[in-house]
Formats: sequence, C-alpha cells, structure tokens
Amino acid sequence: MTDALAKAFSQAAKLPEAEQQWLANFILEEMASEQHWDTLLAESGDLLDTMIAEAITEDDTGETLPLDPDTL
Repeated sequence: MTDALAKAFSQAAKLPEAEQQWLANFILEEMASEQHWDTLLAESGDLLDTMIAEAITEDDTGETLPLDPDTL
C-alpha cells in the first residue's frame, strides 16, 4: 500500500461509521466501474481498429470534409 493510500485510510478510519460505509461503497463502486470500462475497451479493440481504417480510407478517397468549428 502506498503512503498516500495508507494516510487516506487512516483519516477515513476517524470518520463516523456511516461516513466510512459511504466512502467504502463509493470506492468499491468506482473500482468496479473502472474494471467494467477496462473490459469493454479491451473487447472493442478490433472494432476500433476497423473504424479507424475506414475513416482513413474515407479521408484518403476524399469522402470527408474539413472540420469548421464555426459550423458546429
């Protein structure tokens, strides 16, 4: 455990029980969310590669237009 994390847990341990519970739930939910996104991104690599190749081909063949920020 890093010093910073140990310090955060030490300070959190001084909070009332309800706040500790809320903080623990928040941390666990955030970690689960990060894992979920990591899994989704890992699984979408082939799709992203295909979409990138299609976009490059469309640009190379003149099927795209320059982006004009004033028309967004």
